[in-house]
Amino acid sequence: MVPAHMEKFYIGGAWVEPHSKARMGVENPATEEIVAQVALGDQTDIDAAIAAARAAFASWTVTPVAERIALVKRVLEVYNEMYEEFAQVMSTEMGAPIEWARGAQAWAGQVHIESTIKAAEDMAWESMQGSTRIVYEGIGVCALITPWNWPMNQIACKVAPALVAGCTMVLKPSEIAPMSGVLFAHVCHRAGVPAGVFNLVNGTGLEVGARMSSHPEVDMVSFTGSTRAGTAVAAAAAPTVKRVAQELGGKSPNIILPTADLAAAVRAGVEGCFGNTGQSCDAPTRMFVPRATHDAALTHAREAAEVVVVGDPTDTETTMGPLISKAQYEKVQRLIQAGIDEGATLVTGGIGRPQGLNHGWFVKPTIFGNVTNEMTISREEIFGPVLSILPYDDIDHAVTMANDTPYGLAAYIAGPVEDARPVARRLRAGTVNLNYPAWDTFAPFGGYKQSGNGREYAGWGIHDFCEVKGIVGWGE
Repeated sequence: MVPAHMEKFYIGGAWVEPHSKARMGVENPATEEIVAQVALGDQTDIDAAIAAARAAFASWTVTPVAERIALVKRVLEVYNEMYEEFAQVMSTEMGAPIEWARGAQAWAGQVHIESTIKAAEDMAWESMQGSTRIVYEGIGVCALITPWNWPMNQIACKVAPALVAGCTMVLKPSEIAPMSGVLFAHVCHRAGVPAGVFNLVNGTGLEVGARMSSHPEVDMVSFTGSTRAGTAVAAAAAPTVKRVAQELGGKSPNIILPTADLAAAVRAGVEGCFGNTGQSCDAPTRMFVPRATHDAALTHAREAAEVVVVGDPTDTETTMGPLISKAQYEKVQRLIQAGIDEGATLVTGGIGRPQGLNHGWFVKPTIFGNVTNEMTISREEIFGPVLSILPYDDIDHAVTMANDTPYGLAAYIAGPVEDARPVARRLRAGTVNLNYPAWDTFAPFGGYKQSGNGREYAGWGIHDFCEVKGIVGWGE
């Protein structure tokens, strides 16, 4: 299915014709077919959306918190009514296997809205510190720039907390996978979000994203994407001293402790790396195993890779779909070749499409062994189903290699929790996962170093969209 109004923008509570005449085809990466046309905005379009958000801010930010929470509950209600549409749209626009689209991609939007509501209800929006009143208020007009790999996850993580904080906003989804963003604008319209509080303009980062980041009427930019693009956003925002919250790239380590169940830990690590066709910024793409068990780990990893079913996303038996685009396919092919050329052991997978798939941006689930931390596949974020397995001599060696990266988004440790806890404290990452736990949507999500700044999820996300005001002399 294709949502209505793909060639319009949602501004000021209505679907409007773009000023720009530019259009771009939306490709189904499993078939390479163009399934829709999306309008690409220009400076005039984004200026109109920001003006609408600015006009709506004064009344929305003083709306009582209880009413703002009630509105987000209504957004959740409508989202749930349209849940299957979201799953189908994301399966089409990004090639997600339909069961993954339902159980992970669409679910992520739902659960983050739920978590934001709970956090907002529990939050102390006003409190006393001595005779000073501490008040949390919405920061203002927010530019929300979201990626293609987890469309509703990132839209929900930004829109829901911005709404409850009392902010108004302009959303720019990825132009590569824009249909779910347009569908979410329909949700906001049906839910009765006041005119101008939520606006949507599609477009490229170079045109629309750059204008959003530099616009003098924008108070905050919340960006999720590559580190390269994130630095451009920060530079554009700097002259007007905006708040910039960024969730950027990753090259997450996964340390398998000597005391871990090797077979189980390796299998779970492979599954974590290959989920979403490896297109997750926090994927555990560097697996560190004790040198003495390295060869056994390769065997377990190969066995885990061999049960992956790559194919048609509409088939419920498929567990891995295609990469998002030709450009991403070519990047992953280049990096797999680099691993071969630099002497890593190709355990399974390799160059080219899987057998029987002669179109679509499908790749072979690939595992390398005997990787060193200096190899390209261990340094660059691949964003595909490519796992590097590195042997280590002792825990100090593993921690040193794990931290030897410009990134610091996530990390993973497998082994008895009493052994894992002290190692977790030594890893420079925003989230450290012990023994592949369930997704905690109340935990802070964000990175150290070049993986970004700020934190998302639940109350952490709400705080990112708030200013803190102290009213001194308020009294008892």
